[in-house]
Amino acid sequence: MKVSLQLKLSQQLTMTPQLQQAIRLLQLSTLDLQQEIQQALDSNPMLESEEDASDEQNKTDDNSEAASSDQNNSTSEADANLNSQSADSNTEQPTSDAEGSADSTEGDWSENIPDELPVDSNWDDVYQSSSGPSLGNGEDSDFDFESRNTSSETLYDHLIWQLNLTPMSDTDQLIAMAVIDAIEPNGMLSLSPEEILESFDAELEIELDEVEAVRHRIQLFDPVGVASTDLRECLLVQLRQLKENTPWRHEAMLVVDKYLHLLGNHDYTQLMRRTRLKEPQLKEAIQLIQTLQPRPGEQIDSSETEYIAPDVFVKKVEDRWIVELNPDIAPKLRINSNYASLVKRADNSTDNTYLRDNLQEARWFLKSLQSRNETLMKVSIRIVEHQRGFLDYGEEAMKPLVLHDIAEAVEMHESTISRVTTRKYMHTPRGIFELKYFFSSHVSTTSGGECSSTAIRAIIKKLVAAEDQRKPLSDNKITALLEEQGIKVARRTIAKYRESLSIPPSNERKRLV
Repeated sequence: MKVSLQLKLSQQLTMTPQLQQAIRLLQLSTLDLQQEIQQALDSNPMLESEEDASDEQNKTDDNSEAASSDQNNSTSEADANLNSQSADSNTEQPTSDAEGSADSTEGDWSENIPDELPVDSNWDDVYQSSSGPSLGNGEDSDFDFESRNTSSETLYDHLIWQLNLTPMSDTDQLIAMAVIDAIEPNGMLSLSPEEILESFDAELEIELDEVEAVRHRIQLFDPVGVASTDLRECLLVQLRQLKENTPWRHEAMLVVDKYLHLLGNHDYTQLMRRTRLKEPQLKEAIQLIQTLQPRPGEQIDSSETEYIAPDVFVKKVEDRWIVELNPDIAPKLRINSNYASLVKRADNSTDNTYLRDNLQEARWFLKSLQSRNETLMKVSIRIVEHQRGFLDYGEEAMKPLVLHDIAEAVEMHESTISRVTTRKYMHTPRGIFELKYFFSSHVSTTSGGECSSTAIRAIIKKLVAAEDQRKPLSDNKITALLEEQGIKVARRTIAKYRESLSIPPSNERKRLV
């Protein structure tokens, strides 16, 4: 093989740091963008928030006004003292001790500050103590309401707290700790009592009856029914805790104890035959069972509420839909003119290079933010123009839409549209929706048109809500009803849409009316 040198010309697409930053900011959510902006404010001295700058300007103006007013007051006071000096020297005005102490307390505390304080003195003896925020019924009483009332207690912590308040022997305490450790977040027991028994040391000589006795005591903790091995036991524990004179308690216990599988299959004919209950009686017993908690641990919710800040607002003004960016999602930034004026073009010192680099980085950051807002605005306007039917009439009027349609309209790549619509939310009169929500595939109609999959889901939901609960609509029946409306959808597609809406099959939707 011969070794040789060759020259070759080629073109290669290289992403500049500015383009990389713009793409990264484009795909950030609102909360992530706020953190990114705060990080940029902390690290780059050339960036400042317009609110902070206005606050500093107001403080400067207030200080200048206070200085001028103090100067005028001092001049007037000097003139008054010169005019009244002769009169005060001839006459003396008696003052009481109370007035003198009040004057000294109110006027001299900020002036007579000693250089050193005795060791045994208190701060409040020398300086006025500032009162903290009011905890009464005033406006400041709920300033930290969410942090004071947010509960992050787990089911394990809740049970341990009750265990510490329950008198038990040391052995029972040990068994109770093992039982609580085996409880899942939904309240059910992950291990059988036999497996819990095997986890103890043989020298303790713990028997299965002791484990069961402690487990039954824990089942009466709040929430009632925890530490149960199956659904049947969990429901029975809750029913036994009801008062004996509770209506239909005995019938409900009979259904849960012996015929829970028939209830799960909605086989009401067999239930009435085996329990020898009439339809109204069985209906009342089932309604009582439905008030119970099949997963008692889910009542102790340790998750914190997450709030969504919409990126775009959509409202109707004079029969026109107006799209506006949310001005509160990000603070307004600008270049700090004081620091920017320190940059010298011909100076190559370390300090000047540092300022010049930060100034360039700040300009890129502001330009990337502006590009993000403009792109988000363009995409949102096109989505609203395409989905006016949804905004006016609801989900059934949703039109099919894909990323390629919006990309062509705004003359951008589909990947850019995907970044813009991910984790971005739009506030509409019908609620807050992610921008991805307005995109859906299409299904052909008999008239040659197209129907959105979102609209089909809305129609299925409407049909199921209006069905006869004694004879629910099957997937085949829903397919036939849609075909009558000119929408051709396969039965398996109906099943897929129904499952996405968390709608159970027809045999599980059957109810006693």
